[in-house]
Amino acid sequence: MERQTFLVTGARAPVALHMARLLGSAGHRVVLTDTMRRPIGAATGFARYERTPSPRFDPDAHGQAISRIVAREGVDLILPTCEEVFHLARLRDEAGLELPMFAPGFDRLAQAHSKHAFIELCAGLGLDVPETHLLRGLADLDRVRDRAGDMVFKPVWSRFAEHVLIRPDPRGLDAITPSPTRPWVAQDYLPGTELCAYAVAHEGRLSALATYRALARAGTGAAVAFAPVEDAAVTAFVERFVAGTDWSGQVSFDLMRLADGRVLPLECNPRATSGLYVFRDGASFARMLAGEATCDPDVTRPQAVHLALWVYGLAPALAKGRLRDFLRIRQETDELLDWPGDPGAKRAQLVALVEFARLALRRRISLLAATTYDIEWNGPDQSSI
Repeated sequence: MERQTFLVTGARAPVALHMARLLGSAGHRVVLTDTMRRPIGAATGFARYERTPSPRFDPDAHGQAISRIVAREGVDLILPTCEEVFHLARLRDEAGLELPMFAPGFDRLAQAHSKHAFIELCAGLGLDVPETHLLRGLADLDRVRDRAGDMVFKPVWSRFAEHVLIRPDPRGLDAITPSPTRPWVAQDYLPGTELCAYAVAHEGRLSALATYRALARAGTGAAVAFAPVEDAAVTAFVERFVAGTDWSGQVSFDLMRLADGRVLPLECNPRATSGLYVFRDGASFARMLAGEATCDPDVTRPQAVHLALWVYGLAPALAKGRLRDFLRIRQETDELLDWPGDPGAKRAQLVALVEFARLALRRRISLLAATTYDIEWNGPDQSSI
């Protein structure tokens, strides 16, 4: 394929770094953007970095900055990797900005991101789903209170399993206050093996798929260590979802594999996730993005961001008496930030971590919350979060 210019947004995320490396190593031009001073992606030799205003707090200025970069650099395709995808899609679809973004329309993105609307969407496609209730007030909460010990409670608009309550005591529900502007869901607890999937699709056709199992997480959410797996039921689910929604872009899923072999959806992230790391052939991946071919994963060993593993995994392992398991995961996983001839990003982790830590202290939020503070999208009423 001819040399292309890609704009990869969300340079704070290791997946954005990986995307830049994939495309840059294949000879394409890559520009990375984010709001941070020194995100991890800014240290790669495969892309140039530009800082932009916050899409969450100044979406118009952010959109204008992206538009200027697109025009100046002759960008062929924008590849969002984090929740800035929602802000950019709204500006593209509602404000009419010329943004050549590889993502579905804003309404479809929001539907997939909603932990209630997504389940309704899957049910409408004929897929098996867990029973899921929308909670818009205390009356809704009281209707499921007696079943709390068999359910999982989480905000409709959230990430990283933020604020999730798993099989709580009914009295523990007094700590949450669902409302029309900040709704929650109550979902049946499903015993089984949780799997994740990252996919790329073109007009309802599955072009790339990576399925993986988390080995360690940041809290109860994002995987910081994972192992690639293959599962035919996951493939069938993803194929049916992207075909039924005519999906074009990246999309990721959290799924539960039950003892009977069925795979049921838990939630959807219409963006990049850790499955991207199991692709290393940049030329093949670029052709796939262009719709010229499909692309299969080419990494089989377990992967981890070892610094994140120490930061988020050590304390829980000590608290649960699982230090030996933690050390085994550390030993058996490859450092996913390693890339031949591009050592700068691995060294830049600490600088980026300090920037997040300062924000967390300044805003009095958790370190994990700080990683998405100024880019996240929290539903139609942003003022409620």
